[in-house]
Amino acid sequence: MTSYRVPLRALLLTAAVAATLGACQRAEKKAPEASKAVAEAAATGPLKYESATPYAKVSLTLPEAIKTQPELYASLYRQEVSDLAKYAEGAQADRTEAGGDSAMGPYEKTIVYGDAVQTGRLFSAMRTDFDYSGGAHPNTVATALLWDKTEKRRITPTDLFAKGADTTALERSLCAAVNTAKKARPGAQPISTKADTWSCPRLKDVALVLAPGATAGKAGGLTFLLDAYAVGPYAEGPYYITLPASAFQTLLAPAYAAEFSGQPLKTGDVTNDLRPK
Repeated sequence: MTSYRVPLRALLLTAAVAATLGACQRAEKKAPEASKAVAEAAATGPLKYESATPYAKVSLTLPEAIKTQPELYASLYRQEVSDLAKYAEGAQADRTEAGGDSAMGPYEKTIVYGDAVQTGRLFSAMRTDFDYSGGAHPNTVATALLWDKTEKRRITPTDLFAKGADTTALERSLCAAVNTAKKARPGAQPISTKADTWSCPRLKDVALVLAPGATAGKAGGLTFLLDAYAVGPYAEGPYYITLPASAFQTLLAPAYAAEFSGQPLKTGDVTNDLRPK
């Protein structure tokens, strides 16, 4: 009878393949379990966080809809709470170093995420950061939360547009909409592309969020978030301006072009609609 000796290299290769397949099968089994755990944590997790010391009062509010995106919820809640804790620690160190002046009261930081706007692929919410650390007045900064639900990652406003897209016409439309809004605010001065102090905003410098639309599952436009000082003095306040999808549809990246359709529920100055209640 003839015997065959299997080369050692072949045995090692077979063992390596088996180990790899086993690891893949274990990973596949753990992945759904991990996703399920994250989803369950999001379903029961808090949407609010508050903490108060003699030095600082901090709070966080998230929208109910964020629980539909458990990976986003988990990372966002953890990061925001961590940052607020650091703010409170910094406030204590700052106030102690200054002699602990209690007459001014504690510093205050409030972070509020507004109602979410969703499409089939995108999740969007406006983030308002109110911060008072002394001085003549508090500072309020509006930024954008944009989440790609398909790729499960955060994206930037720039990602919505095709690379190399010419946004000149869109910037003109935004500038015109700001000037229209200024007409309704007593004493507000118009802006232009040639102004020395307050000029028309550049798209790359502006935060933006999805605007709700009349078509189900689609965004009707974009809302551009211009804080106080962006296009005028502090006394004028912020300008949150919504433009319809028709103003930028041809500029969108192919991955996101289908997320927009129809008209926004409201266009122009939507500042009062988006201020935290």
